[in-house]
Amino acid sequence: MDRPGALTFVPAGAERQGFYRDVNLSYSALWIDPDIRLPGCERLRDLPILVNRKDVVIATLLSSLRDEIALGHKPDTAYVEHLVALVSLRVATLNREQQPSVRHGCLSRRALGRARDYIDAHMNSDISLSELAAVAGMAVDSFARRFKATTGLAPYAYVIEERVRRAEILLRETGLSIGSIAFRLGFSSQSHFTTTFRRLRGMTPRAYRVNSSPES
Repeated sequence: MDRPGALTFVPAGAERQGFYRDVNLSYSALWIDPDIRLPGCERLRDLPILVNRKDVVIATLLSSLRDEIALGHKPDTAYVEHLVALVSLRVATLNREQQPSVRHGCLSRRALGRARDYIDAHMNSDISLSELAAVAGMAVDSFARRFKATTGLAPYAYVIEERVRRAEILLRETGLSIGSIAFRLGFSSQSHFTTTFRRLRGMTPRAYRVNSSPES
């Protein structure tokens, strides 16, 4: 009785059998490594099977990831990790598990500095959440929560914002091509860079360069 927009969760080690007749079945599947260490993922294998549930947040997250891949973009590792963590927490909520309310402190100045230095030095590469947590000397889930409490942004969102901020400088102060800037700042393609820049700044990189030139 699966319907459009239905959500099914199958924990590791469980088996689900489905029977379909006279259907053109199309769906998106997110496979999560049961040994992954991300916030919310540690209890997934203990949850029961969920069938034909509804969750707008999970649907939006998976649709966004699917569309990104369909456009030929390779999503950043940190972005995918953050998405998986959010989906896991939502699945636990659907199972009506009571999540403890915990207030998380901020990162120390030293830990934040290490994370920022690492991002700065590896801006043109794929930066993962686990790498940043290791640099800060913390567990992944604790680092992610404390980083957001400190900066106001999730680690993956902070990395993207830093890339776009640096792109603004290069667009204003250099004659580098937009493709070269995209490559230098770790975007998977020029179109990925353009899409991300427009989403965060409300205009394309080319339009930003034109508007920022002294003659404009």
